Amino acid sequence: MTDFAPLDIDMIEAGLDTSLVANKILLYKATSSTNDVAWEYASNRDNNGLCIFAEQQHAGRGRRGNKWLSSPGAGILCSILLLDMDDAGEMLTLAAAVAVAETISERLGREAKIKWPNDIFLNGRKVAGLLVESRPGRGVVDYVLGIGINCHQDRAFFENAQLDNPATSLDIETNSTVDRNTLACDLLNTLDRRLNVMQTDTDSIIAGWKAAAGLLGHHVVVEHNRRRFAGNCTGIDPARGMVLQLDSGGVRAFPAAQTTILKQSTCP
Repeated sequence: MTDFAPLDIDMIEAGLDTSLVANKILLYKATSSTNDVAWEYASNRDNNGLCIFAEQQHAGRGRRGNKWLSSPGAGILCSILLLDMDDAGEMLTLAAAVAVAETISERLGREAKIKWPNDIFLNGRKVAGLLVESRPGRGVVDYVLGIGINCHQDRAFFENAQLDNPATSLDIETNSTVDRNTLACDLLNTLDRRLNVMQTDTDSIIAGWKAAAGLLGHHVVVEHNRRRFAGNCTGIDPARGMVLQLDSGGVRAFPAAQTTILKQSTCP
């Protein structure tokens, strides 16, 4: 464990004002994955909204099988269990991304951008990510929403990690030490508000996503089902995915689950 202040459930709960998430919070010193722990509680429907935090993950995962790396006590590693929901995985991803971007933007006083579908960037570097997992039931779907935010990592950590894409932390960007307990509380409150809005006003969620999106109006190259496509991003559809005006002609939507962005640049 580092010398940074540890996460404290009492401090996090003291500032909570939520109705959907964090009805109960559990904190682990170390675990394989907070998503895995959250799923262990899914059989009890009273655990809806349960939030799992960990100071360290041994097998944290990201989208499409990627690993989420974080040294002990250096980030926010959490998962929220959401039970008996409508089949709204894409909208949940958008709402959660907006909540994470808003939390970071308000905390730093500068705009965090969303890179479709689930990455949050500061100054062109990844600072946070999300992973939404689902298990269908009888007419409803259970979800676990995993969130990772880089807080105390230094530049050497990312250099040694040999990442495919540049990354950063809140401490690097602010040249200070972020209070993780306050950040965790802010995150849960903002996420709760956005999930409540999602249930009645999906247009507001989409508008919030577009306002923070770092993809709209950019030329991108994507890989979809082992094929590459290039075009200008003209929109995001919560059901169909990213919409591209293809260089080869025509318009096509690419669902998040089967699509990876390989390259992004501004439109000519």
